[in-house]
Amino acid sequence: MAEMIEIYTDGACKGNPGRGGWGALLRSGPHEKELYGGEPETTNNRMELMAVIRALEALKRPSRVRITTDSQYVKRGVTEWMARWKRNGWRTAAREPVKNRDLWERLDQALGRHQVEWQWVRGHAGHPDNERADRLANRGIPAAAR
Repeated sequence: MAEMIEIYTDGACKGNPGRGGWGALLRSGPHEKELYGGEPETTNNRMELMAVIRALEALKRPSRVRITTDSQYVKRGVTEWMARWKRNGWRTAAREPVKNRDLWERLDQALGRHQVEWQWVRGHAGHPDNERADRLANRGIPAAAR
């Protein structure tokens, strides 16, 4: 496999639920690609998931990927909870339906093509690439109003 692709993702919402945006910065060596978009009625967690999904779906071939997110929900969902949810028919430990199941299933499918490692960073703590992902997510919010 080629060199590691770095992905930085973030989601944003004006109101929760409300208009939302997602953003992702993809970097492979000297090459960068910015992605963003939004939805008119969504939640912050859905936008955090969407950022990772759209970034992975943008990769043209199976890759080694490091995803950096400020969302514990996304990171822990993938690394700690998802295998159990799938075994339990997409139900939580409390036997409740998993929230955002549609996006978790889409993310699960997107992850299957790649070798992924996860990194969490504190949001709004000055990490330059996380701040860029945040700006991209916020750029996606006005697009959601159209």
